[in-house]
Parts: sequence; C-alpha cells; structure tokens
Amino acid sequence: MAQWLKTQIKRENGETIEAQAPIIISASRSTDIPAFYADWFFHRLKIGYSAWTNPFNGVKGYVSYKNTRFIVFWSKNPRPLLPYLHILKEHNIKCYIQYTLNDYEQEKFEKVPPLANRIETFKLLVEQLGKGTVIWRFDPLILTDEISVDVLLKKVQDIGDKLKDYTEKLVFSYADIAMYKKVKHNLEVNGIPYHEWEIEQMEDFAEKLSTINRERGWNFQLATCGEKINIDKYGILHNRCIDGDLIARLSWEDKELMDFMKVKIEDIPAPSLFGNPELPKGAILLPNNHYFISTHKKDPGQRQFCECMVSKDIGEYNTCPHLCEYCYANVTKQLALQNWECHKANPWGETITGK
Repeated sequence: MAQWLKTQIKRENGETIEAQAPIIISASRSTDIPAFYADWFFHRLKIGYSAWTNPFNGVKGYVSYKNTRFIVFWSKNPRPLLPYLHILKEHNIKCYIQYTLNDYEQEKFEKVPPLANRIETFKLLVEQLGKGTVIWRFDPLILTDEISVDVLLKKVQDIGDKLKDYTEKLVFSYADIAMYKKVKHNLEVNGIPYHEWEIEQMEDFAEKLSTINRERGWNFQLATCGEKINIDKYGILHNRCIDGDLIARLSWEDKELMDFMKVKIEDIPAPSLFGNPELPKGAILLPNNHYFISTHKKDPGQRQFCECMVSKDIGEYNTCPHLCEYCYANVTKQLALQNWECHKANPWGETITGK
C-alpha cells in the first residue's frame, strides 16, 4: 500500500504532469493546515490537486485528489474547518481530527486561542462530525522547573473533565527533547528550563493518569504517540494516529475504501436456539449488525514506534505560525513567518507557501 496510484493532471498553467493519487490523506504532520491553510486546502481540493516540496531533496511533487476517500486532519485550532465540512460530504470524503489541546497558557509555549475557545471548538466539531471523530491529544508533555508531573496531571484533568462524553481517546507523548536537535535548540534559545523525562516519572504519570481516567469516569482509551516505553499495564496503548481500524469504523459503507484497505465487512449471524453467535476473536462491531476483523498494517516508512498506517502527507515543514517554543516542524520562527508571508502573497498557489 506504500505506493499510490499515479494519474495525469493538468496544472493551472496548462502543463500536463504525473501526480500521486492517494486514497488516504494526512493534513498534516508537518504544519497546521486547519488553523492557517483551510482556505487554501479546500480551494486546492476544488481545483483537484496541490503540490508539495520534498523536505529531503527539494523536489516538487504533485498530489491529485481524484481518488481521495479519507482525510486525517491534525491541528491545534481546527475551528476554520467548521464552515468547510459540508464540502467533504459533497466529495464523499470522510475525516477525523487529531486535535492537540494542551494547556500551556500560563507558560505561553504556544500561540493559540484561549483554552476555553479551543474546548468550545472541540465540542462544535463533535456535534457536526460525531463522537469518535475528534481525538484529544495532550502533546507533548513538557517538564520544566515550574511544571512537575503533578502539575501536568492537573492540567490534563481540568481539560478531561470538560471533554468527558465528547471523545473516545486521549493521546499523549513525553517530550523527548534530546532526540530532536531542533526542539532542543528552540527551547534553549527561548530560555525554557526544560527537564528530560526519566523512566520513573513516565511510569508515575501513566499510573496516575490511568487512575484519574477511571475515577473521574472519563473512560477514554489512553494511548502514547511514538513512545518506546511499554505502559500497557496501566491500560495505555501505543497509538495509531493514522488508524486503519478507526477509518474502517467511520467509513465501513465505502466499498472502494474498504477494498483498498482489504477490510471485509461481515454480517453478524442472527441468534439461534443456542443463543447469540460467537464472533471471531478481535471482531470490531459496526452498526446494523455488521463487524470486521482488523487488517491494520504499520507504514514501514514511519518511526520505529509509530503505528500509523500509510497515508500521503500534503504539508510542508517551516510553515506553521503557531510558533510553539518546543516546535519540531520549524527550524526557526523566522523561517516559518517568512513562508507564512509568502503564502499570504499567493494564497491560492499550488503549494502551501505559494512558491
């Protein structure tokens, strides 16, 4: 599944060129498309294609939306998506949202709307898309001179109490600063007195979070993103941010997508004189007496401890104006702002930057 079908597209300048035609889109690990580029994205969806620049070799590639059936959005402020969601329905495209909803307001680590506004956005999206389509991320968990494990737990608890009944899952990650030179550099340049996580602290946080989840009746599925540590004894899984099983749950009636994912939708047999039928191990229940067996496969191109399935990311690094102090996607704030200005000068261009 790693190789997408190719198709010929006609660019707006009249040139005919080859493009990838992915079925599953990631928008995006590299930048916040919903917050800053929603207008651009839905314009490009209408045009039928967009372009992106490979971060490793600088070569421009093209992505056709001809075959797109599902989009995973990533955002810290997805409110600009709200007026566009009907367009996805018109294109027969389903979606879910990885919503990073942190509370670093006092520390000013992120340039995002007030927390109350972001929580309201979360609920508005759930009202339109349905429960299970908006996933809460508190990511990353940062320790500093002022932020301890218990302080982080209090921050998470306060948000969790407000999101109870609005989501099925909470995803988190421990800030692994030494591994990412850009993150380390950005924190040091901005004078953030960060601490690296110790294994004992990770275990302590996981155990206490699990207890909070149970005692406060959240009943969220807890999961870590890209973490090596195994804390499943606390009921915490390794997450799949591009999750084949969730995509199947939300789009099981889309035969084209299910065929691509090799998911077979089965009917639950009717009860007999001997009672209800016993379903196969690992069966995932669907509406209207259907079920499927997971065929989720990890994308071999992702990090070792990433469980995502294959998708095509359409974003570009160095384009996110959130300017988070811990950012891994921007080399510098200045470069991100320069590219943001380039976008505003050409907001409907083939690429996010308009270049």
